[in-house]
Amino acid sequence: MKENFLKALESRRSIYSIGRNSAVTEDEILSIVRRAVSASPSAFNSQSSRVIVLFGKNHDRLWDDLKGILKGMVQADRFAKTEEKIDSFRSGYGTVLYFEDQDVVTGLQNQFPPYKDNFPLWSLQSSGMLQLAVWAALEEAGLGASLQHYNPLIDEKVRENWGAPKSWKLLAQMPFGSVEGKPESKDTGNVDERVKAFR
Repeated sequence: MKENFLKALESRRSIYSIGRNSAVTEDEILSIVRRAVSASPSAFNSQSSRVIVLFGKNHDRLWDDLKGILKGMVQADRFAKTEEKIDSFRSGYGTVLYFEDQDVVTGLQNQFPPYKDNFPLWSLQSSGMLQLAVWAALEEAGLGASLQHYNPLIDEKVRENWGAPKSWKLLAQMPFGSVEGKPESKDTGNVDERVKAFR
């Protein structure tokens, strides 16, 4: 069995210390994202996942907007830590925004009533698989990333700034960039307690 895929999964970590010293071009990153979107599975081949990739001033704008929103919500004496965290994401090379198109989900619910309650869950599963695929592929390309969830705080700004349709539900944000610091060691627990086999 080829080890590349599993090695990429094992190497993938939440990298919070990211920068803009990337040898990977914007076109190469877009190719990674496009291939992951095309190859990721979805229930009923719904292809409900949507992605916006932000670079440069657009990437900066996302995190600047979020900082402005949070400044109005977080107590002044605690904002420095929040600002430091947001600035760490802003220091990266770009951000991948993950959405699920609710028009697709609703259409499938109407088309297949017996499975109506399952389609929202299957949609989330599709997005999760896509997020992992992109994350592992970025890791394999030498880039660090983390997964953030500042929705719905920034939903309106995303629609306003980048024309995301109202049917696109924002699920996650993935800032990425050059790896500027190693993550802490990770405890994966006892795998034997999490995996059972019956032969």
